[in-house]
Amino acid sequence: MDANPYVTIVLPCYNEQDHVVEEVERICGAMDMSGYTYELVAVDDHSTDETLARLRAAEHRFPNMRIVAFHRNGGSGTVRRIGTQDARGEIVVWTDADMTYPNERIPELVQILEKDPTIDQVVGARTSEQGSHKFLRVPAKWFIRKVAERLAGQEIPDLNSGLRAFRRSVSLPYLRLLPPGFSCVTTITLAFLSNQHDVYYLPIEYSKRAGKSKFSFISDAYRYILQVLRMIMYFNPLKVLMPPAIWLVVAAGLKGVVDMVRHPFYFPASTVMTFLAGLIIGSLALLADLIVRSRAD
Repeated sequence: MDANPYVTIVLPCYNEQDHVVEEVERICGAMDMSGYTYELVAVDDHSTDETLARLRAAEHRFPNMRIVAFHRNGGSGTVRRIGTQDARGEIVVWTDADMTYPNERIPELVQILEKDPTIDQVVGARTSEQGSHKFLRVPAKWFIRKVAERLAGQEIPDLNSGLRAFRRSVSLPYLRLLPPGFSCVTTITLAFLSNQHDVYYLPIEYSKRAGKSKFSFISDAYRYILQVLRMIMYFNPLKVLMPPAIWLVVAAGLKGVVDMVRHPFYFPASTVMTFLAGLIIGSLALLADLIVRSRAD
């Protein structure tokens, strides 16, 4: 294995025994053909099946693979965070081991970053949805993506794709923000966009996953929405707090005019409370923005 590889591929593996070696084979084959020096960090996230054993058995076939075994299940976000922190490559690639992403195209993502120094992240933007609960996931993901686009102020073709490549040096300040679960990919996307790092979207095909999905629609969708709001609040709280503050003040002002006409010199408690609520939220927005602007990172 090269001591200073150009690319580090972080591969979370959790209960993928039936296809994990095939996925490793596909990734290593593509990288060997590309000519890029690389390391593949295969992280077993405390699988309950034979995933780790099969990785160990195949280890001798892949000299650029480094196996890391967790002693407890940390989640894909934890795997990706630790894998990125420990990466030796200048470029870090995130992907999955469930056969859904076209990992043979990883060199394309790396090449885009290599050729254009102004781009800091390349995301494999999926052109189709093949996940479980498709009839629920498609509208839910569309809604979450539109909320994120509105708050981030730019178009986001795919908010939570698991296939992406980025410059490790740029990502380091944001790794501590990554949650342990699936929404880590949403977090790294919004962190880059909110800090004016250029993100390039490469259209990719998305295949039906091999094995059983670990995605829980209700809990994970809730976490996605919460993480979008959290990230925008962290980087640009005015986007979240100031619109409702302004609407409340305007509504209170209009209602106050009506109240004045109907009952001269008398403002109902509802009008006063609406106005005060708008002022309080607006003050919180300005205070939060001041904290963000004065933060060292």
